[in-house]
Amino acid sequence: MRYRLAIFDMDGTILNTLDDLAESLNFALRKSALPERSPCEVRSFVGNGIRKLIERSVPEDTSREMQEQVFDDFTERYREHCIDKTRPYDGIPDLLRTLRERGIKTAVISNKADYAVQKLSEHFFAGLFDSVAGEKAGVRKKPAPDSVNAVLEQLKIDRAGAVYIGDSDVDIQTAANAGVDCILVSWGFRDEDFLYQHGAKTVISVPEEIARIV
Repeated sequence: MRYRLAIFDMDGTILNTLDDLAESLNFALRKSALPERSPCEVRSFVGNGIRKLIERSVPEDTSREMQEQVFDDFTERYREHCIDKTRPYDGIPDLLRTLRERGIKTAVISNKADYAVQKLSEHFFAGLFDSVAGEKAGVRKKPAPDSVNAVLEQLKIDRAGAVYIGDSDVDIQTAANAGVDCILVSWGFRDEDFLYQHGAKTVISVPEEIARIV
């Protein structure tokens, strides 16, 4: 066994959340009479938390007050509709069960708001994670290593015994900043060429490959 802990990103790694994110975002944009965004655009905006998603989605000249209104409307909508169309990627639940059967601990660290991370983890993966953490006040978002460091301390795992699994350049940077190995997945919100261009060393195409590596 190479690793004792597998840490997963959420959006684009274990869950396809794109449709629910796009629908809640466009709901909020419509309320403020702002132009809507396509799923492809939303896909490229995701990865740095909800506030950055809003900032990237509104026109450049949008006032701070209006951005806050869009943020509030998005949050209200997404809190109630984050599981409408969201689904695990094929093979992810089986992968998590396999890892746990082998005695490997599992965790989720996401820049998504903590309320959504907790709700989605419980709904789709009840009992399959030892630690779950989303964006919280006072904790720096990825790519800062703070959340990874907290999970390592909580679960008493050294850096050499942990691997971070994600789908974006943010995840590559997070793993590097935390000093842990990294596996990237090609089915998420960034394509394979993009990942290699941003420093990925290992990119896999099916969840079963994670079980083999880990």
